[in-house]
Amino acid sequence: MKQPFLTCTISLTLLAGAAAIAQAPPKTKGSDTAVVYIQSPKDGETVSSPVTVRFGLKGMGVAPAGVTTPNTGHHHLLVDLATPPDFNAALPVTDNIKHFGAGQTETELTLPPGKHTLQLVLGDALHIPHEKPVVSEKITITVK
Repeated sequence: MKQPFLTCTISLTLLAGAAAIAQAPPKTKGSDTAVVYIQSPKDGETVSSPVTVRFGLKGMGVAPAGVTTPNTGHHHLLVDLATPPDFNAALPVTDNIKHFGAGQTETELTLPPGKHTLQLVLGDALHIPHEKPVVSEKITITVK
């Protein structure tokens, strides 16, 4: 007769876990005037691989993932994404979403020949874009 109690306990535990997952953490407020941009390469430029990509940020500071200092964040580089990811959740780690959680401000990308798009998104300590997302213009480069 203890089996129904065990089943009920497991069900309640699973429901509580699902509710915790469904509640997203509050979004971090950033600066309303912050601007993130790609310093180099420039939009329309033809480059060789590997490509050095330098990140720029005005109006906020760069801090590693996990650091909750106000008005800071860290870079995420979107490579060849047709549509942006969900800005209400932590940005996933994929081949097309590069994380720079150590506070890096540049990277080298090995890209095949052809056209590629690059775009930066600033994420908070938990990799979630800020309340007002800080997103760069999308640029297109050609790798020869």
